[in-house]
Amino acid sequence: MLYLDHAATSPVRPEVLEAMRPYLTGVFGNPSSHHTAGEAAASALDEARTRIARVLGMRAGDVIFTAGGTEANNLAVKGIALAALARGRRHLVVSPIEHESILESAEYLRRFHGFEVTEVTVDAHGRITPEKLRDALRYDTAVISLGHANNEIGTVQDAAALGAVARAAGVTLHLDAVQSAGWLALRDLGADAVSIAGHKLGAPKGIGALAVRGRVPLEPLLHGGGQERGRRSGTENVAGAVALATALDLAEAAREAVSAHVGAATTRFIAAVLAGVPQAALTGDADHRLPATASFTFAGTSGEAVLLELERRGVISSSGSACAAGSDEPSHVLLACGIPAEVAQTSVRFTFGRDPLPEDAPERLAALVADAVRAVSA
Repeated sequence: MLYLDHAATSPVRPEVLEAMRPYLTGVFGNPSSHHTAGEAAASALDEARTRIARVLGMRAGDVIFTAGGTEANNLAVKGIALAALARGRRHLVVSPIEHESILESAEYLRRFHGFEVTEVTVDAHGRITPEKLRDALRYDTAVISLGHANNEIGTVQDAAALGAVARAAGVTLHLDAVQSAGWLALRDLGADAVSIAGHKLGAPKGIGALAVRGRVPLEPLLHGGGQERGRRSGTENVAGAVALATALDLAEAAREAVSAHVGAATTRFIAAVLAGVPQAALTGDADHRLPATASFTFAGTSGEAVLLELERRGVISSSGSACAAGSDEPSHVLLACGIPAEVAQTSVRFTFGRDPLPEDAPERLAALVADAVRAVSA
């Protein structure tokens, strides 16, 4: 079985499992406890925070551990926006292709706190221009929240250019880097806040982080014991924090070589699919895209039927974001890119892992895709 749904989740790396094991067994103390067992846990937590901050280009005190990417995005959007209310700021900027955790957070603020939300438009490939972002800003904009790389089509935004617009306007920029972490450099993005999630990197599900620069006011969503410098109460997941730091370090150490190798294989796969499947169309930006993501529509087919045929052939992929599982609605990402609803419903996403594939894998996989599409088109 060939697993090609790493954008949904990735297997836990053996090195990560070994690194976190002591904090599931012998070093089990509560990091808030003032005794030897608690201090050992607190020390591991501090070290994990420092390691993550180093990769993100931030300070250790900026890193807040969360239960995953969704919580990190919620904390960024709601926490920064609610803190900005004191300065009279009631406006948010997002884009229509964002992860549901950003879009639903913005909708919550609109419904319950009177915020106004502007969705900056994207082009046919899912890219946002600095000019479009600048036009979307107002004097009372509290936060801009955008994905560094899209989870469905893999399009990568020009973070530096968008960050320059945000800085010039004095607006806080949050980037959702859940998909780009481990594939792209995360330092010097020009962002004031960055979200990551462990299970996309080889850590277990249930751990993530939001790094927020110290100058940015942040209202906590979880209140209680005052952990994480009062920004996220609750006993910290020490083993998860160690796992996240280890997975991020491992990915960062090999990032350039792995991204180049996987990116080359993905490019060959895309070319072979487009050559072998007449109705195939690549979604997202052909050049500015994640190295491991290839997403297509197959007009005149059913995307779900293609997925079933692929699984019969030993290939596991997806029809888009796992967070929208169970929905038969066309992808909001593809609709925002101008793809008709009936075509959007034929989408299939392939996302590769970091382990090397056999040399002929891209072409063999493309042949299986062509077989699956022919089977459902007959």
